[in-house]
Amino acid sequence: MSGLSHRNVRAVVEGGAALGIAVAPAEFPEGTRTADEAAAAIGVEVGQIVKSMVFLVDGEPVVALVSGGNRVDEAKLAEAAGGSAATRPDAKVVRAATGFPIGGIPPFGYPAPLRTFVDEDLLLHDVVWAACGMPHVNFSSNPNDLVRVTGALVCDLAAPA
Repeated sequence: MSGLSHRNVRAVVEGGAALGIAVAPAEFPEGTRTADEAAAAIGVEVGQIVKSMVFLVDGEPVVALVSGGNRVDEAKLAEAAGGSAATRPDAKVVRAATGFPIGGIPPFGYPAPLRTFVDEDLLLHDVVWAACGMPHVNFSSNPNDLVRVTGALVCDLAAPA
């Protein structure tokens, strides 16, 4: 069975449609679990890969959409979210908050809306690629559209190199 017909992929396509953004899933059998793998499989720069990462800020799950080449500075994320600390939850908490497995988390389509923060470096690109519910299915988007449909705050999230 193709990953393109998987319920997770359908959920992202339907979630995008509800937000007014078209999602055209593309399957990459070689896998796109990491930003480097995704960039190689898709044929783009690593900075064009959207890492959708869940953090807990003072216990609240939030999503950080981060440029593939960047690591998240947890203190910057906590400050942007108006909290005191950001931490990485375990896989069970991530799936409960988003409905998706780590490696396949899309920027939207969750059971309930989550506050979202976008790494300003994603806006350096005209087209970015995000996970579409599964580790080997992705979709392309304009980063400004992702900001718009998620209601995200654009901010500096990158940890120093």
